Amino acid sequence: MTKEKLPVNNDLLIQKLQDASGKVPYNMTNDYMFRAVLQSNNKVLRGLICALLHLDESEVHSVEIINPIILGEAMDAKEIRLDINVILNNRGSINLEMQVANKLNWQNRSLIYLSRSFDSLNRGYDYLEVQPAIHIGFLDYTLFQDHPEFYATYKLMNMKNHHIYSDNFVLSVVDLSRIDLATGEDKKYHIDAWAKLFKATTWEEIKKMAATNEYLQEASKSIFQFNTDEQIRKLCRDRVEYYQDLRNYERAIAQKDTVIDRLQTTIAEQNAMIADLRNTIAEQNVMIADLRNTIAEQNATITGLHNTIAEQNILIADLQNNIAKQSGTITGLDHTVADLNMTGAKQSSIVELQAMVQKLLDEREKKEE
Repeated sequence: MTKEKLPVNNDLLIQKLQDASGKVPYNMTNDYMFRAVLQSNNKVLRGLICALLHLDESEVHSVEIINPIILGEAMDAKEIRLDINVILNNRGSINLEMQVANKLNWQNRSLIYLSRSFDSLNRGYDYLEVQPAIHIGFLDYTLFQDHPEFYATYKLMNMKNHHIYSDNFVLSVVDLSRIDLATGEDKKYHIDAWAKLFKATTWEEIKKMAATNEYLQEASKSIFQFNTDEQIRKLCRDRVEYYQDLRNYERAIAQKDTVIDRLQTTIAEQNAMIADLRNTIAEQNVMIADLRNTIAEQNATITGLHNTIAEQNILIADLQNNIAKQSGTITGLDHTVADLNMTGAKQSSIVELQAMVQKLLDEREKKEE
């Protein structure tokens, strides 16, 4: 479905492609070019699906895009969804999407898209009529850095014995940045060749891949055809500018996030410093409280000592008074002794006098005889 009819002279188109050289303005990593080529050329779409699903051409009866857009019609680059919803053989749903910008949301985004495709059973229908759903993303970056893989397929599986729960819910990822990891099976079905065609940046590379098989040749012609259509080129350019603006926006956010992280780190460090200071203050407060308790205890001890000294001074004064009283008593006793001594001296003199008188009387009696 196109707004203006594109050239259909096949021989002329092949000749112009053969004459082309140099840089390809827009290759199929541009999601609008991806959409334009696959929507406009059913043979290319069939060939790509056969390669991805390991199908023989005879196994594909019909491939129908159920969400076509009008190629060449102006659109809002921010709102348009360029993923391609395909019905295979009137029963299976396949979603194809080109994604070159890593928005860090592919896991959840792909699961949501796959779930929407799978949830297609109308009310009243039997669950046995549920159709298989496959989501295939072409990423120009590695989804899981620790587990790089060129073409990976994921299914619901028992974690213990690895038994597949269902083949009706499938996620696949083509890592366009790791074509070097293509396995022998990937090469057998030319998936690596499709990836090289998508990534080709020169017409020389395009022509080299076109010689691989008829499907890649058809795709190469469509890439060349749309690169000569000015309106398609403009829409491809809009997508480039949109992703460039998105990258600039993400870069600005990343820079702001870096500043925020740095400030948060500084705040965390300051908070840690404040916490340490608060701990130090708390420890010092405990130390001060301990010192105050020690001082209070020492003050109590000093007061007790002062009281003891006062009590001892009173005791000393009492003892001194007692000593003074005892000294007075001793002095009185000394006087008494002195008096007694004098009295004794006097009594000795009387006795002597009496002895003397007695002697004189005795002598007198002798004389009278």
